[in-house]
Amino acid sequence: MMGELQTWADRYRSRGRYTPVGVAFHWIMAAVVIFQLGTGWWMQRYLVGPDKLAAYATHAQTGLTLLLLGLLRLLWRTIVPGPVNDADRPGFSAKIAHLTHGIFYALFTVLPLSGWAMWSAIRPAEPLYLAGLVPIPALPFHDLSRAWQFRVLDLAMDVHLAGVILLSVLVPAHMLAAIKHHLVDRDDVFEGMLPEMTDHHHHPEGPQHSPPPLADRPDEARG
Repeated sequence: MMGELQTWADRYRSRGRYTPVGVAFHWIMAAVVIFQLGTGWWMQRYLVGPDKLAAYATHAQTGLTLLLLGLLRLLWRTIVPGPVNDADRPGFSAKIAHLTHGIFYALFTVLPLSGWAMWSAIRPAEPLYLAGLVPIPALPFHDLSRAWQFRVLDLAMDVHLAGVILLSVLVPAHMLAAIKHHLVDRDDVFEGMLPEMTDHHHHPEGPQHSPPPLADRPDEARG
């Protein structure tokens, strides 16, 4: 089975492309990250009360889902490595790209865990739900004194804030790097992460295909 999986993946990797599974992981997680950054900023506008706690719960649960996606994606990358493309050319840019990816994976772990710790220090009696289905109990901070609970909350908030600031810098930098690869360098890095679409309509056998005028065809095709 692993051999068949590798053979299937090599059909994409040999062309500098990520597999459909890798592409799905990338874009789903990108959407979740942007959602988390937006909701994390917006929920600060709520007044203290049930609405703010509900917003915190949704944010924390989405973060745990992001943690699960990150672990699954890392497992997938271990089984099916990404393609060797123009981003892997030896040099400073390749080192920065690999470092950035490593930081992203670290943040996908640190941010959800620190958010879970914050929630546990605020509402230890309420569980969170992974993907809205699997209950995740609060961390056992209720056994600590109130003073230690506040210390844990303060530390978790500092770690979370630092991670959010770093992520807020890396996301636009990552997007600008992708645009540079596509428009300036004109290499295969950005296209390799796009879903592969088959153009059925304009294919020579498709319903919208228009053959070129006779004058524009090769000489051998006119006879």
